[in-house]
Amino acid sequence: MADIPFIARGFHSKRPAAPPGRLPPGQYETRDFPVLSAGPTPRTPLDRWDFTIRGGDDTVRWSWQELLALPHETPTVDIHCVTKWSKFDTKWEGVSVDTLLNAAEEKGLRKTAFVMARSDGGYTTNLPLADVTGGKAWVVFQFDGGPLDPEHGGPARLLVPHLYFWKSAKWVRGLTLMDRDQPGFWEQLGYHDRGDPWTEQRYQGDP
Repeated sequence: MADIPFIARGFHSKRPAAPPGRLPPGQYETRDFPVLSAGPTPRTPLDRWDFTIRGGDDTVRWSWQELLALPHETPTVDIHCVTKWSKFDTKWEGVSVDTLLNAAEEKGLRKTAFVMARSDGGYTTNLPLADVTGGKAWVVFQFDGGPLDPEHGGPARLLVPHLYFWKSAKWVRGLTLMDRDQPGFWEQLGYHDRGDPWTEQRYQGDP
């Protein structure tokens, strides 16, 4: 009978093994849903909540009920936080950003090369239009079959799962159409303009 080597408890990994090809470099899988916020959690009553797309002097607005009346989609996606955790197969429900931008265009707003997401509390994050169109982004209001908790950005947050999660703005209230890129909150503090987890675009100067 072969000797069984002694392995101290501390050498056992507590992290699950990620399926091949699903974990970007530098990330680890978690089955929790960590909450990371820089300030207090906004709690806007739904009868005062709205979502707006601004372009030039024009604005298109949806109330909470009008947003819910739009066609829903139910993406199941992996998400990746710049603090190095990734969570697989997260289940959401919301409205495609394509639906919102197309409706705004029908009302006269011109699509531009970049957008700035705006949130309650003053948070902003900038995104190329190409990263929020083509079925790649949503305004979501349900997570895992229930209303999105305020701690995770409820009543609604942006979901852009192919970029680091700071781009999926919590408590989102709208998009501003921009011809030129401008840095948002974290981007002004040194984070990368785009934030692709697969090329580790964490900070300004990363490839």
